[in-house]
Amino acid sequence: MGGAAIVAAVPTQRRRRPELAAFLRSRRARVTPEDVGMPPGLRRRTPGLRREEVARLSGVGVTWYTWLEQGRPINASAQVLDAVARTLRLDRSEREHLYRLAEVPYAPERSAADVPVVGPEVQGVLDALDPHPAVLHDARYDVLATNTMYERLFFRRDQDGRGGQALDTGPFGVRNVLWALLSTPGPTCPVMERERELPLMVARLRGAYGRHGGEPAWEEFIRRLAEASPEFTRLWRGGDVVPPGTRVRTFRHERVGEVRSIPVSLSVDGMPECRIVTYTPSDEESRQGLAALHEVTERRIPPPAGDGIR
Repeated sequence: MGGAAIVAAVPTQRRRRPELAAFLRSRRARVTPEDVGMPPGLRRRTPGLRREEVARLSGVGVTWYTWLEQGRPINASAQVLDAVARTLRLDRSEREHLYRLAEVPYAPERSAADVPVVGPEVQGVLDALDPHPAVLHDARYDVLATNTMYERLFFRRDQDGRGGQALDTGPFGVRNVLWALLSTPGPTCPVMERERELPLMVARLRGAYGRHGGEPAWEEFIRRLAEASPEFTRLWRGGDVVPPGTRVRTFRHERVGEVRSIPVSLSVDGMPECRIVTYTPSDEESRQGLAALHEVTERRIPPPAGDGIR
């Protein structure tokens, strides 16, 4: 059975190599010397750049690039593929296609500019769930969008509802729920039972990491968390993996006290591994607390006279 699986895998790899060769030739043909700041020259027998020009501009050997374009079974690193992609002026989808044909794990660099754009239809769903708190985040717990009630519970607000402590983005440049819990001391953390919630979140992160091991963005994310938080390092080394499950999560808010809720996770079409998590009150006291907080928010209490933007 194992031998049959190996034999079956070989044709797939062999099919990808000719596709990779054809893809590189087609992308090379559309890039002119003028596109990359080179003189056009005379008597060019082929459209676009020559192989040796792509190799030189990408900082790789001519023989290596020739073999790559010929579909030979050679290894390619993410750094080299990135250099070739820049020379051939590939867009994001073409770059991902190149990685897959070369059988190299693909992930864009982690930055705020790469956070998925949330359309008005998704934001509308979040807003319609108010007064239930709702957040959209990805498999790394990056916060992509929220509704007002989630902002009020997860951000530390002052008593009259005017201000708030921004969620610390830490070393990532994007808001991240896991980092917020790791970096916020227990007594001031908006999520209660932090000692129970953190191990669950890290275990679920490890489950997602299993689909992305070796991808640069994920490896960098884990490395930075480990450098910044000994607590994360300890939990990560534990190796626990758990699937999502039903539980009660308790928020605390200085205005309404404890809000106990049950998180419900919903997938979003067109946004792989992203999910909307909405929090339904688990008891009448929590429902009334959310209703009271919603009323305060809707009133939009104006700031005292004389206050202004500083």
